[in-house]
Amino acid sequence: MPMEIPTDLTPELVPLSWLLGVWEGSGRLGEGEADSEYFTQRVTFSENGLPYLQYSAESWLTDEEGTVLRPLAVETGFWALDRPLNDADGGPGLMPADIVPALRSADEVEKLRNDTGGFDITATIVHPGGIAELYYGTIKGPQISLSTDVVMRGVNSKEYTAATRIFGLVNGDLYWRWDVAAGGSPLQAHASAILKKTS
Repeated sequence: MPMEIPTDLTPELVPLSWLLGVWEGSGRLGEGEADSEYFTQRVTFSENGLPYLQYSAESWLTDEEGTVLRPLAVETGFWALDRPLNDADGGPGLMPADIVPALRSADEVEKLRNDTGGFDITATIVHPGGIAELYYGTIKGPQISLSTDVVMRGVNSKEYTAATRIFGLVNGDLYWRWDVAAGGSPLQAHASAILKKTS
């Protein structure tokens, strides 16, 4: 399945461009064993001209046939190449950026390649219940590996200390796995899914 890169895309989003769109599919909680629960999910990656992707995911618990039983989870966030920010970048808050992107060409983006030939990336993901994750990782072609650097929890949040996530594009489908250390347990399989691009 060929990837189409929007012609007006901010240059530094090109390595992430294969994620753009709406993805829908199903998965299993835990290790995906016989007694693991099923869920369905819709994931959206979009862009607005700034140097990051906006991310949202909604999940619903289902039965084995895919009938929705109830809402399961919602998360939202931002994904970007990891680089020092400068005057061409907005923020913090509403502080405006320069009117040109910080990286204006493919050549400038190429200078960010790491020793493995990929790019370092960061993802900030926020959950209801007072939990926010800051991930660092790498993207190399259509493969992403992320590990939490920080998990921020509110005073009344459930215990959650670390996570890893991997994503890969396989025959046009988005495969992902999420491992979590929570509730006093070490890092272990939390969920996985296969999603198809719907738009």
